[in-house]
Amino acid sequence: MAESAGVSVETIKRLEKMEGELLAATGTTLAKLQSALERAGVIFIDANGNGPGVRLKDRQ
Repeated sequence: MAESAGVSVETIKRLEKMEGELLAATGTTLAKLQSALERAGVIFIDANGNGPGVRLKDRQ
């Protein structure tokens, strides 16, 4: 994940240890992580009455 997102392994380890929201992470770091996950097939879903979520893209 670290390599795919272009962040350090230590950054990933710090985020994994955090509890609650990821407010301590910079917007740039979060954007890199989201982008890497999206390239891997994850779709982020906005809150639609049931809260935000994720799902996997359909394979074609």
